[in-house]
Amino acid sequence: MPELRKDPVVGRWVILSTARSRRPTNFVPATRGKSTGFCPFCPGNEDKTPPAVYAARSDQGPTNAPGWTVRVVPNKFPALQIEGGLDRHGEGLYDRMNGVGAHEVVIESPDHQLELADLPVAHIHQVLLAYRERIIDLHKDKRLRYVLIFKNHGEQAGATLEHTHSQLIATPIIPRVLQEELEGARRYYELKERCVFCDIVHQETADNNGRRVVAMNDRFVALEPFAPRFPFETWILPRRHDASYQTTGDPAEYLELAALLKDTLGRLNRALDRPPYNFVLHTAPVSDGDLEYYHWHLEIMPNLTRVAGFEMGSGFHINPTPPEDAAQYLREIAAEAPADPGR
Repeated sequence: MPELRKDPVVGRWVILSTARSRRPTNFVPATRGKSTGFCPFCPGNEDKTPPAVYAARSDQGPTNAPGWTVRVVPNKFPALQIEGGLDRHGEGLYDRMNGVGAHEVVIESPDHQLELADLPVAHIHQVLLAYRERIIDLHKDKRLRYVLIFKNHGEQAGATLEHTHSQLIATPIIPRVLQEELEGARRYYELKERCVFCDIVHQETADNNGRRVVAMNDRFVALEPFAPRFPFETWILPRRHDASYQTTGDPAEYLELAALLKDTLGRLNRALDRPPYNFVLHTAPVSDGDLEYYHWHLEIMPNLTRVAGFEMGSGFHINPTPPEDAAQYLREIAAEAPADPGR
């Protein structure tokens, strides 16, 4: 059973997960270049993963058979375990609990050769709907307080399998980064009675020069944040207030999100020669409902610089690329965008 332990000084929770140590790639240098070996995510290998908890299919066939377009399976080496009780308890000044949660893999395409950015918009739409369905389902578990969707693309960004996929981890506590974001947004709302993210969207899109805007459509905007931690860090936000990703009722909104996500990843690929990257989906916690002061968003972080001693010791990030320059470069590179067969 994994375990959660709380640092008594800063309140940071750490997951101790022995199941992760059984991964065959742990503590071994990764092989460079494209793999030609076995891939458990490819069609025909459905029996090599745990049974799917969700699948989008092009036919009415069984869930765990070829014919799927998007497939979600429990992680074979989970950071947290769905079975069991939390068993919160203390050990002197220390707090700990069982590592209860969910850890799932979203296999984004049956095609081993394609990246998420290469997929048609209609297919990326299916991936985004899979995120929504899994968040809604996991919200039913009262032990869980937060569901984090994230993607590690490329070896340098932490991906251990090259077949395009993203992941979700549902936790019994709100992650510290999210808690800090929620508290900052709440303070801003208490002072001004407005959502800080709505104000960011309004200011950036109303700027006559659009200095930090990369692209936008009717419902979403992609922009470089004012104080980015990393070069070419890019956020995608709804242009109207919406606290929770999964409560968006109109499927057309997810289609617009898919179009802008493909556009943004395509620009980053062309600008930076297909960089490794991470993205995370930040949304309101499970139990908090439709918050007036919070606004869900997607953060895309190309892996171009290293986090080293100063960053780890101070919490400061050193970014050599101003967001205004990054945004201008990404806007200008749009002319090179190929036609999208999925639109």
